[in-house]
Amino acid sequence: MTLPPLSSFIHGVHPPLIALLTDFGTRDPYVGIMKGVIAVHCPGAICIDLTHEVAPQNVTQGAYLLRSAYRYFPPYTVFLGVVDPGVGTARRAIAIQTGRGAFVGPDNGLFSLVLAEQESYLAVELRPPDRARLSDTFQGRDLFAPAAADLAGGLPITQLGTPLRDLVQVPPLRIDQPHPNVFEGEVIHIDHFGNVITNLGGFGWNQDRLEGALVGAIDPQHTWVYIGQEKLETIHRTYGESAVGAVLALISSDGQLEIAVNQGSAAEVLKVHLGDRVRLEIR
Repeated sequence: MTLPPLSSFIHGVHPPLIALLTDFGTRDPYVGIMKGVIAVHCPGAICIDLTHEVAPQNVTQGAYLLRSAYRYFPPYTVFLGVVDPGVGTARRAIAIQTGRGAFVGPDNGLFSLVLAEQESYLAVELRPPDRARLSDTFQGRDLFAPAAADLAGGLPITQLGTPLRDLVQVPPLRIDQPHPNVFEGEVIHIDHFGNVITNLGGFGWNQDRLEGALVGAIDPQHTWVYIGQEKLETIHRTYGESAVGAVLALISSDGQLEIAVNQGSAAEVLKVHLGDRVRLEIR
């Protein structure tokens, strides 16, 4: 497959654009150092922070957040993703070009949820710099940031490494169906407000009904949601449909089943953590 270099999108029209997603946090200088490297390799590039608060080493959460965000960016964006528990090991470093942007980071499944939505893509294993300049613990600085900057500046992806086909896939988000109208999933993200996002998704509102590939069309008032010791007997449209401080289920802006507390933190109230199980029953 041949895709045009990113320079065909940006030449004379748009400045280079790089979006960053990591588990680095912002307490340390790691993110700033990567942006400094980008500035050296691609002066004038715009850097947008998607998030640096992915739970440490949680590739599945990073993959979900990246999938949630990438479609809102222009197609010339380079996404630099570094959630890399295997840094310094034999895991491969990759760059991927799609019709919806390019992606640079470790080959550990971080990009697999995005790629599942693409008709085609081209992937390469990055050619590392001289070993003396490649850290075993901070390849975001020495390998991924320079590659992302080169791509954003218009370098064809084929000049960054050798073609790949067998990319690592993140383990599938576990959804069980023990009975025809019962679905069991798990918590994949907890946002800044303490809203609990589950992997039961693909929902959308059609007037007063919910529709989705997972469940078909259902009446939200004929649903039970179980999480921890809590049982919620309907799915709401908005936080404001419940009393302040009440626990409720609703559909997130990304179409996922969400558990929230109106003007509070569901994660704190329910003592919920990433990976906890959630159950949806349709009556």
